[in-house]
Amino acid sequence: MSASTTYSTDSAILLRRSVRQDAGPFVWAVILVATCVLLLVFQKMLWLVVPMLLGLILYYLLVGFLSPLIYWGRTRESAAAIVMGSFLLVTAGLVLAAVPWVVDHLGDWQALVLRYFDGGLHWILETLRWLESSFSFLRNAGFAEKMSQRMTSGSGDVVSHVEVVLMGAAVWAPSLLLSPFLAFFFLRDGHAFNRFLSHAVPNAFFERTLALMHEIDQTLRAYFVGLIKLTVLDTVSLGLGLWLLGFPGPWVLGLICAVFAWIPYVGSILGGLLVVLVAATDFPTQPTMAYWAIALFGFVRLLDDFVYMPMTIGKSLHMHPLITVVMIFAGGAIAGISGLMLVLPVLGVVMVIGTAVGQIVTDERLMARHRFARELRRSMAARDLRGPK
Repeated sequence: MSASTTYSTDSAILLRRSVRQDAGPFVWAVILVATCVLLLVFQKMLWLVVPMLLGLILYYLLVGFLSPLIYWGRTRESAAAIVMGSFLLVTAGLVLAAVPWVVDHLGDWQALVLRYFDGGLHWILETLRWLESSFSFLRNAGFAEKMSQRMTSGSGDVVSHVEVVLMGAAVWAPSLLLSPFLAFFFLRDGHAFNRFLSHAVPNAFFERTLALMHEIDQTLRAYFVGLIKLTVLDTVSLGLGLWLLGFPGPWVLGLICAVFAWIPYVGSILGGLLVVLVAATDFPTQPTMAYWAIALFGFVRLLDDFVYMPMTIGKSLHMHPLITVVMIFAGGAIAGISGLMLVLPVLGVVMVIGTAVGQIVTDERLMARHRFARELRRSMAARDLRGPK
């Protein structure tokens, strides 16, 4: 996937600087519209987009192991096979080790879901009753009783909703097997794909195209690697906090919540809700444990916004925060959960491509070189067709 190293590094640096400085309002309007259109298209083909996204994440995680094998004398094909084969062996070993535990607990999921749902319901009702005892206007409104009736009437649908989610996951499982397959070919043939694209570019735009391909690769690499680093930081922070609070399985809970956080805003809410349910169920005599869990999530959220995000993902996408927030909401409105997950990497790539194309089109010297080369090729092609003077 990496672009050829024959181009000048200075060209890529200049392109990166111009991407951040020279994009005008028309170019940005085209970038935002193109991002929305792509999200709408991707929503219709999620069976391919999601494995492609996971394949890219896997590629950027494994590509660092490829270069040492090539330096040690392996061909790119054999190095890619060794790296991917090692990854699949490790993954298969972890899956086989987890199979006995999954089989033992597979029949308990319905009871487990109802248990945690009832625990969360009890905690919410106790909190409302405490608020009613403290504020007379809430007591007069009877919020606790109304909430109890609504939640009790809807508790029977919880298992059916979970069944729908599990059936959807089972339908998606075969397509996710494409991810290692795609990652292997990214490792093996990525450089050939770059050459294929660069050969189709007119000579006048060759250097800019190589710089553009390099910038796209660096943008995706920085985003996905930054996403993994952010996941590790969130897992450590949440796991350590939950361990200090005495939660069962703190590191697993931290990892699940960190992966949920891949979905902006919605994922953090789901992760916090999961931990609150665990706290309310496993600590029924300590209702304050749920409040400590909420405080922990708020603290980690602040760390994400002001420390972790600037250190990881924030370095990959040089965009104004207003544009980022607006596009996240637009992605959710256009393509739902998938739009929330895809909007930032898609916007980053479209931003790089759009600004580079805008610079090429408005560069009079480059366009003049292209017109001159085209006229020269026409003249040479027709030279032997002219009759003798």
